[in-house]
Amino acid sequence: MSRAKRIALWSTAVLVALAAAGAAKVTKDQAHVLLTNPRQGRYVSEETPAARGLAFEDVTATSTDGTVLRGWFIPADSPRLILVQHGYKDRLQSMLTLAALLHRHGYQVMLMCVRAHDRSDGERIYMGAREMPDMEAWARLAEAKPGVDPGKVGMFGVSMGGSLAIQYTATHQDVKALVADSAFSSLEDTIDTSVKFFTGLPPFPFGPMIRFWAEREGGFDPRAVDAKRWIGNVSPRPVLIMQGGADQVVSVTSGQKLFDAAREPKEFWFEPSVGHGKFLKMMPDAFEQRVVGFFDRNLK
Repeated sequence: MSRAKRIALWSTAVLVALAAAGAAKVTKDQAHVLLTNPRQGRYVSEETPAARGLAFEDVTATSTDGTVLRGWFIPADSPRLILVQHGYKDRLQSMLTLAALLHRHGYQVMLMCVRAHDRSDGERIYMGAREMPDMEAWARLAEAKPGVDPGKVGMFGVSMGGSLAIQYTATHQDVKALVADSAFSSLEDTIDTSVKFFTGLPPFPFGPMIRFWAEREGGFDPRAVDAKRWIGNVSPRPVLIMQGGADQVVSVTSGQKLFDAAREPKEFWFEPSVGHGKFLKMMPDAFEQRVVGFFDRNLK
C-alpha cells in the first residue's frame, strides 16, 4: 500500500472516530436534557384557578420517598371527582381550561403535579418508571376531601400524563373511568417521533443512541414503559382514548395501539386534523360533549 493511501485511510479513520465521539457527546447531552427538568428554566404556573373565577386550595402531597408535590384542589357541591394530570415538562396552568369545564359540570377537580414539574420537588423525569407513588399520593389526598365519593372518581391525563394515568388506573381500583388524551403507547413506539420533535435530530441514527444514554442515566429500561401492557387491566372500568392525526410529539399510531390493547368497555376518538393535546382548544364543543359526557355516563 502506498504512503498516500495509508495517509488517506488514517485520515478517514480519524474523521470517523471524531464523528462518532461527537455523536456520542451530542446524544448523551440530549438524553440528559430529556430526563431532567431543572427548576431554573422549567415552566412554572403564573395563573391560578382564581383567574378563571374558581375557588381553590393550594395543596401538597408527599410521595413515598419524601418528594413534595404541589397542586391545586377545586371543590364543588358534588361527590364526583376528576384527577387531572398534565403532560411532559408542562405545568398545572395548562389544565385550567379543562378544570373550569369540569367544574362547570359539577365536578370537584384535583390538578396533580408529579415530581420535576412546575413547583414540585425533584429534577429527574422517569417517564412513568417511578412516578406511580406520586400519583397515588395525590389520589389518596383527593379522595379524603370532604364530600368526595370514592366510587365516583375519574382520571384525565394528557401526553405523558395520559400514559401515567393509564398505568395508575391499571394498578389501582379507585379510578372508575379514565380518559387518556394523546398518550404515548410506549417509549419504544414513540421514540422516533419524540426525538425529532424535542431535539431536532433525525431519528436514525440518533434515536437509538439517545435511548442508550437515557437508559444509563435514568436507571430504567425504556422498554418497560409500555402502556399497551397496562391498559388491558383497566377493564371492566371504561376508558376513552383520544388521538390526533396531526400529532408531532408522539406517534400518531399510539392511540390505535392503545385502543387495540384495551378491553371493553372502551372508546376511541381520532381526529385527523388535531395536534398533540389540542382537542379541547380545537374542538371545544365536541370535547365537552364527548369527554364530559363520558364522565357523566360512567360516574353517575
